[in-house]
Amino acid sequence: MYLTFAWRYFKAKKSANAINIIAWVTVGVIAFATACQILVLSVFNGFEGLVKSLYSSFYTDIKIIPEKGKTFILTAPQIKLLKQFPGIKAISLIAEEKALLQNEEMQTIVYLKGVDSNYIKVSGVADKTWMGSFDTGDKNDPGLILGAGIQNAAAVNVDGLAGSSIVTLILPKKGKVSVSDPMQSLSEGNVKATGVFSIQQDFDNKYAITNIDFVKQQMGFATDEYSAAEIKLDTVSNMNKIQVALIRQLGEAFKVQTKYEQNASLYNTMKLEKWAIYAVLTLILFIAAFNMISALTMLVLEKQKDISVLQSMGADKSMILKIFLGEGLLLAGIGAAAGVSLALLVCFIQVKFHLIKLQGGSFLIDYFPVKLQATDFMLVISTVAFISFLASWFPARKAANQLIELR
Repeated sequence: MYLTFAWRYFKAKKSANAINIIAWVTVGVIAFATACQILVLSVFNGFEGLVKSLYSSFYTDIKIIPEKGKTFILTAPQIKLLKQFPGIKAISLIAEEKALLQNEEMQTIVYLKGVDSNYIKVSGVADKTWMGSFDTGDKNDPGLILGAGIQNAAAVNVDGLAGSSIVTLILPKKGKVSVSDPMQSLSEGNVKATGVFSIQQDFDNKYAITNIDFVKQQMGFATDEYSAAEIKLDTVSNMNKIQVALIRQLGEAFKVQTKYEQNASLYNTMKLEKWAIYAVLTLILFIAAFNMISALTMLVLEKQKDISVLQSMGADKSMILKIFLGEGLLLAGIGAAAGVSLALLVCFIQVKFHLIKLQGGSFLIDYFPVKLQATDFMLVISTVAFISFLASWFPARKAANQLIELR
């Protein structure tokens, strides 16, 4: 019944056109703000999904690193226990360190990862190897898979007419520091370039991958000494539970990180940017709220006689309050429905035809990605409803407190 009154007041001709104009401006602003919020959140969802898919190719579901220092001891029984741990699909042992890569006159610093044969089971780097093959070789004949940025920086050949480059890797020896002869603290080893991967610039310009036994030999690692252990899970839904169980199993000497904790700064920044933009766009709704207050206040003045008639017929303050609250929520509802419809239309067109392009041409895709989530719609609609309720409350209360005055 309350909405029936509100709908009649909304449609009814007003004595002052300004009331109608302000009401439709309010609906338009709410529609615009609602559409903008849904579109921006959907674009952020699209970028977040894209970035997560790229980073998931390199960062594994769980990574075990030392709590202190650069290496830890993981014995054969401990490794066997990890492989049999519930929820773990595969585990790869890692020896990692900064190295100097030299290719004739060219040289560059790389993060060298020595990996075992299980690495292709826990990581997606092999699938991103677009030149050559993902072949790390063995201790005596190691192969090297480089990021595309490193390949360009050091002018490394992989196959081709000139054949594969044989590059030199210079690594620090563990625990050996000689002030009189610094070269005694370093080791040199030659490796053959076998492949090039391309994932994302953060990885392509930084990492090179080779055989773990070669790296351990060059650095002087003990038999059971490693830099990290990377783990693939049966399902990521149990990631946090398995993380807690591994922490309890391994003890305080180890740090167990999920794939999101391995690059927490990136994910936190993305979430912060998303909600910062959402907060800024919410300010547009507050602007609409002022318009709504104006429209409803003028409507209350317009309908003073109607309010008095309703009161004389037995309507109490609660009923009058609900009628004008309903009027405000009706304005918000029409605006929100129009905004959601507009956002859905734009998202559908973008998903289907990729009309809105990214500038620069340096990203993996040339259009804005879009991903719709039901939680975003619920959040935006709830925000519209809350702000509209607050904006409607003051004029509605004023109408409810109006004294009966019939002439």
